[in-house]
Order: sequence, then C-alpha cells, then structure tokens
Amino acid sequence: MKPTLVLLPGLVCDSAVWAPQIQALSERVHCHVVDYGLLDSIGDMAQHVLDTAPAPTFALAGHSMGGRVALEVMRRAPERVHHLALLDTGTHPLADGDVGKKERAGRMGLLQIAERQGMRAMAEQWAKPMVHPSRHGTALFDKVLNILERSNAEQYAAQINALLNRPDAAPVLATITCPTLVLTGREDLWSPPEQHERMAAAIAHAQLCIVEQCGHMSTLEQPEVVNAAFERWLGLPV
Repeated sequence: MKPTLVLLPGLVCDSAVWAPQIQALSERVHCHVVDYGLLDSIGDMAQHVLDTAPAPTFALAGHSMGGRVALEVMRRAPERVHHLALLDTGTHPLADGDVGKKERAGRMGLLQIAERQGMRAMAEQWAKPMVHPSRHGTALFDKVLNILERSNAEQYAAQINALLNRPDAAPVLATITCPTLVLTGREDLWSPPEQHERMAAAIAHAQLCIVEQCGHMSTLEQPEVVNAAFERWLGLPV
C-alpha cells in the first residue's frame, strides 16, 4: 500500500499550488490536499487535518501558512506524522509594537481590496513580492493569480484572522524527531533563508534546502528542485 502524503496549502491557495509535486509523486505516494474552508484559526485548521487525514499516520508537508498548520499538528499529535516538510514558512507570532501593527495594516489593506475590487485585484498586488522578479508577467505568474482568484474574500478574511492570531511555533521545533525537510527560495522576501536556517538548526537532523532563483512560491517556481528534495526526504526510489 502506498504511503500517504498530506499537503497543506498556504494562504488562500488550493491544490494547484501542489500540482507539480502531485504529478511527480502520485504513482508512489497517495497525495491528499487539505481544504481549510472557512476555518479562522491555525488550531482549528490543524485539528481539521487530524480529523480528515485518510490514514492513521502520514507524511505532512506545509507551504507558507500551511507550514504553520503543520507545526500545530506536530504540537498536538506528533505520533501521527512520520515525515515532515516545512516550506517557505516561519514560527514567530505576530510581533509586538510597530512591526506587528505594520503587518496587520498591510493584511487588512489587501483584504479591503479583495472585498471592494475582487480577489484578482488583490492578487495582482500581493503576488508580485511573492515570486522571483524574473517571473513577473509570465504564465507562471498568471497561474498564481488564478489560484488566488479562485478563493473569495470571506475565506481570505478567515485565514488572515488565523495568521494575525498565529501561535508561537518555535518551541515545537526541538520536539520534532521524524525526518524533516526545511525548504525556501533564495529570494523569498517573506520567509527568507536565514529564518529557515534557524528553524533547521533547531530540529534534530533536519535537511535544509535553499532553492536558487526562487521566491515564496517554491512549489510552482522551481518544481523540479522541490520534487527532487521531496524524493530525498521521503526516501523514494527515483
């Protein structure tokens, strides 16, 4: 029987963000992508993962917000996860003071655009810093816009609430004992390499992968590199 890989998308993303990995791995691994619906907390999302996972134990990969959900799964039920991958993500809660206020204002400003002008108008602003500059105006950039456009302002508001109230996941890192991949793009402005280097150092025997010529949307921007990293992480025959 094939092992199960549970895939957790980031903020208002869907299964398309994992499409290259599903295509590359599905003959060897059963891939299951989680839909958060209108859940509005990282804790509720993590519990939804545990309640709906199609197997008692599974490999777990989270991208961006999905990485935070994955860490909350590890806090609650580490015995159910036999491999963990954290992509383009972080552990810190909303910062105090001006830094936190700036993040909150930025997220709420984008939500207002989504509510008043639609998700694509929001996506056109939000996505530019999320991908490598060389991909602006390309078919890949349009793919990212299409993913975000398929969501809606209600779901966006719920997931923004989850992120603004995200827990501090740093204490979870030292408790992780399963094979773990920590991966990000070299040019990921939101979740930079230094952040992932610190995360990997805190996890016993973690594999660190910094993807060159790549922004925040690593699974789509450099799918071959991510696919190869997943094969190594899962110990799959190639």
